[in-house]
Amino acid sequence: MNHFNHILSETSNGVRTLTLNRPDKRNALTPELIDELIDALHETAECDCGALILTGSGAAFCSGLDLEHLHALPAGTMDENARESTRMARLLRTLYDFPKPVISAVNGPAIAAGMALATIPDFTLATPESKFGYTEVRFGYVPAIIASFLLRQIGEKRTRDLLLTGRLIKAQEALQLGLVTQIVTPDELQKSARALAQSLLLNSPLAMESIKRLLAKHASRRLDEEIADAIEANAQQRSTDDFKEGIRAFLQHRRAEWPSQRSRVQ
Repeated sequence: MNHFNHILSETSNGVRTLTLNRPDKRNALTPELIDELIDALHETAECDCGALILTGSGAAFCSGLDLEHLHALPAGTMDENARESTRMARLLRTLYDFPKPVISAVNGPAIAAGMALATIPDFTLATPESKFGYTEVRFGYVPAIIASFLLRQIGEKRTRDLLLTGRLIKAQEALQLGLVTQIVTPDELQKSARALAQSLLLNSPLAMESIKRLLAKHASRRLDEEIADAIEANAQQRSTDDFKEGIRAFLQHRRAEWPSQRSRVQ
């Protein structure tokens, strides 16, 4: 029986499927959902299944952090902000270090932290209509934790492009960058993900786990240092006036008036 509030969990033919299930909020991430996803990943790592499919319910894969939730929170201390950033780092690291093959079936927009959930897995299947983007800079935030993983995937120049512009890219460009494995029609998305998972089940589970452990070990020492720096950067940015103004402007559907820009002009 599914015991999560915002995740649907189903196992069939040796494959576990986890579905983010806040369709009315475009599967935006709250602390509760992040904790549930971490728990679901740990459970899946220990279960008898041989592969994992991660997808979203409704029209979106995941729209990133729930900005309405962030806006409702009182201003946190540096320690409190660091704890929030540590929670996200734990989720992404759990996904990156996951011992079994992971396939993301991107059924719609995958934005900000949602893009990380879509592209960190071993395989990323997307529809032609899927859109991706690290848009944090648009609302005064720093995608610091995500940057460590993205650098390894596409290199520094392309990482600077995506993070500094905050632009959205279509599935075809994500494919060319190496962030998407395959583009399939919406009707074929889940079928293709299941077929890929079944093909992976024919391989040696021990060999696949060893490959994943080896690749994760290569990156581990650098990731530990980089993510510690990233948590500090995120915590500092959360306390800035730019961040507060960025979230207000986003929720009010207006252009942000950056306090840091005004202070430079004066």
